[in-house]
Amino acid sequence: MKLSESSIFLNDVRLYAYHGVLEQERRVGGEYSVSLRVHYNIYKAMESDNVSDTLNYALLLELVKREMACPSSLLEHVVGRIGKAVFKEFPLAESVDLTLTKLNPPMGADSAGAGVSVHLINDKTL
Repeated sequence: MKLSESSIFLNDVRLYAYHGVLEQERRVGGEYSVSLRVHYNIYKAMESDNVSDTLNYALLLELVKREMACPSSLLEHVVGRIGKAVFKEFPLAESVDLTLTKLNPPMGADSAGAGVSVHLINDKTL
């Protein structure tokens, strides 16, 4: 059996955080959704059934919570920090697809959210 592509993911993790350009956003906070997919070769874990051979998504969740707890003006800055932390904590990660959504943005419109989506590549795995 040959593996062509693989990843682990967290989908629609809901967190309360204090990001935003406006002073009130950073003081009062708001609800956010984070989804990310970390691409790496899972073949070893498929064969071994051992958690030490995989990127542990519970640890990935703790990393996301830690970075979301640090207030920023821009969501772009937050996704950049999360991406850097993923590559630092999980050096075997080849790339990350990450979406950060502010669920109730203060823009005067009825909306399911606004946010940032990125595809980041780990330079060390090229």
